[in-house]
Amino acid sequence: MKNLTLFTTLFLTVASSYTLHAQDQKITASSKFYVKVAGGYFFSVFPGEFPKVGPYEPHDEQKQYNSTTGTTSTISEKVLTGSYGAGSRGGLSFGWNINHYIAVEAAFNYYHSKKNLMTREVTVLAGSSTVLGKIESHGFVNAIDFAPAVVIHPGFAGVDPYVRVGLVVPLWGELKIHTDANQTGSAVVGGSPAITQTTISRDERVDPNVTVGFQGAFGIVFLVAAKLDVFVETEYRNIPVRSKKKEVTAYDETTNIVSATTGQTIATQHRGLSDLSTAERHTEYQSTLDQNSNTPVSQSGATVTYKDNDKPSNDLKSYINIGGLGANVGLRWRF
Repeated sequence: MKNLTLFTTLFLTVASSYTLHAQDQKITASSKFYVKVAGGYFFSVFPGEFPKVGPYEPHDEQKQYNSTTGTTSTISEKVLTGSYGAGSRGGLSFGWNINHYIAVEAAFNYYHSKKNLMTREVTVLAGSSTVLGKIESHGFVNAIDFAPAVVIHPGFAGVDPYVRVGLVVPLWGELKIHTDANQTGSAVVGGSPAITQTTISRDERVDPNVTVGFQGAFGIVFLVAAKLDVFVETEYRNIPVRSKKKEVTAYDETTNIVSATTGQTIATQHRGLSDLSTAERHTEYQSTLDQNSNTPVSQSGATVTYKDNDKPSNDLKSYINIGGLGANVGLRWRF
């Protein structure tokens, strides 16, 4: 009987202590203002076809050149698909608890996507593995966004699940594309056969139009200290972005003319960024191209001639998505 009385007293004491602690935690958790820091990784969902890189389609092509007939044929070809929703993100959020169950947040996030293969074209000499030419482009996205949201939670003490829904407004962003190309050709110099070897390295920056996206998340908050919480969440973002303008930011083109008999370099030609025309360096995107658009009229090697070389060229608008499905983990300080 004494043991039963002692056990009952001890149980009631512990239960009362836990109840008071939980009540205290719930009161603490109801602090009005809080700040969150978070980091996470996102995976792309609903991949689509990548935009063109200049005149090159988003394809992975394998070609062969027949030196006897002078013709080039396609061995294999596939469309390159994906999105720029895969990558890492870090952010700082400011929140305000309206009551025990509803809060509003304003977050600022920085996002960096993984690098994607956007186009590739490899040409080999028929009947051999000798590569005569190769073009390969990769792109990635950097962005800063503002994400206002409403957070709904049951207000549990200790462990508190929540749902967050809101918008995503990109404040700044850019798609950076790097292209490497090389090509081997033939020429006649002073009546003697020669080989031309051209290498190109080019960087481009695509600026987006203003857009608005959607965010939704489910997470759990763990109260670990009087003013400190840990949270984990899964989040989905849908942010479609369309191109506005493009600029070539770096360019290097070198052509070596080599004697086919001696193997010695006869001459070297070079084009840099300052040698590009305004139309080659700057592009403005349009929904529709018509007879008034500044489009190419001819091409010699890597040099493209436009209707007006002194004005930005025009191309069709392209669309990418920098949203995805990911997971975040972070800390929350309550004040």
